[in-house]
Amino acid sequence: MTDSPRRVLVTGGAGFIGSHVADAFIDLGDEVWIVDDFSSGKPQNVNPDAHLLQADIRDESVAQLFREVRFDLVSHHAAQIDVRVSVDDPRRDAGVNVDGLLNLLESARAVGTRRFVYVSSGGVVYGEPEQRPTPESAPKLPLSPYGVTKLAGEQYLHYYREVHGLEYVALRYGNVFGPRQDPHGEAGVVAIFSSRLIRGEELKIFGDGEQTRDYVYVKDVVAANVMAAGMDAVRTPALGLDDVAFNVGTGQGTSVNCLADVLEEVAGRDRDRRQADARPGELRHSTLDIGKFERAGWSPGHSLEEGLKETYEFIAARMRAETGVGVDGAGEGSA
Repeated sequence: MTDSPRRVLVTGGAGFIGSHVADAFIDLGDEVWIVDDFSSGKPQNVNPDAHLLQADIRDESVAQLFREVRFDLVSHHAAQIDVRVSVDDPRRDAGVNVDGLLNLLESARAVGTRRFVYVSSGGVVYGEPEQRPTPESAPKLPLSPYGVTKLAGEQYLHYYREVHGLEYVALRYGNVFGPRQDPHGEAGVVAIFSSRLIRGEELKIFGDGEQTRDYVYVKDVVAANVMAAGMDAVRTPALGLDDVAFNVGTGQGTSVNCLADVLEEVAGRDRDRRQADARPGELRHSTLDIGKFERAGWSPGHSLEEGLKETYEFIAARMRAETGVGVDGAGEGSA
C-alpha cells in the first residue's frame, strides 16, 4: 500500500500509542479518523487534523462510519489491556478484545478495506517462554485471558484473510513506553517511577527487581506501524499466523532495577527504593527476538537511555503544567 492520501482508521487513537500512530499517518498526508471511547484515552492526545468519533468499538456507529468512509487501512489499538482486569473479569476482556475486533472485521469486510494492522502482544501470547529472546515461531501458551484474546484476534484475522481476502499484519509489542504514557500495564512502570522521582518519592520495587522485560520506545513502535501498513511481504497466500506476525521490541531484556538506575540518573536523584513482596503469577522474564522484523527492514532507532530521558522530560513538563509541583496517587509499579 503506497497510495496516498489513504483513508485510515486508528482505533484507540486518543490513547498513548494510538495517538502517536495517528499523528504519523497524518504527517504522511493520509486522512485519519479516530475512534475512541475515552475510557483511557485523553482528548488532548487527539490530533486536531483527525476526524473523531467517540464510540465503543462494538457500537453500530462504528460500522456506519465504515460504510460512510470506506477505509483503506485500519490500525487497531483499542483494547482492554490490563492483565489483572482480564483475570478478574474474563467476559469484559473478551467483550472488548473479541467482540470489538469482530465488529471491525465485519465492517472492514463489508466495504473492502485493504489492510488491517493488528496490535497483538509479545509479552503475553507466548506465556512463560523457554526460549529467550523469543521468536515469533515459539509456542503460543498465554497465561491470562488477555493473552488468550490477543491470540484469538490473530486467529480471527487469519480466517478473514483466507476466506475474505483481508490483508493483515500482526504486531506483537514488547513493553512500550514513552510520552503520553499512563501508569497502566507493565511498561507503565516507567511513568510510575518518573512521577515518583519528580515528586521526590521513593521507588517501590516488587520482588528482587531482577525480573526483565523488553522495553521499546513508542517512536520505534510508530515506525513499525507505518512499515506494517505498507509492506508487501504479506501478500503471499496461505500464510500461517507467525508468517504475518512481527515482534516489536529491542531484543534486550531490562530489569526493573536497571530501569530504576537509569531513571534516577536522568532525574539526578540518589538511590531511594523500598522492596515489596513479589506479585504472584508475574512472569519472570520476557525478551523478544526481533530478527525477523529487522530482516524485513525495521529496527529500533532509540536506546533505552534516550527514550527514558525523553519520557521523563515529557512527564515532568506535564506535571508542572497541571499542578506546578506534581500530583499524588500515581500508584506503584512492578515490571
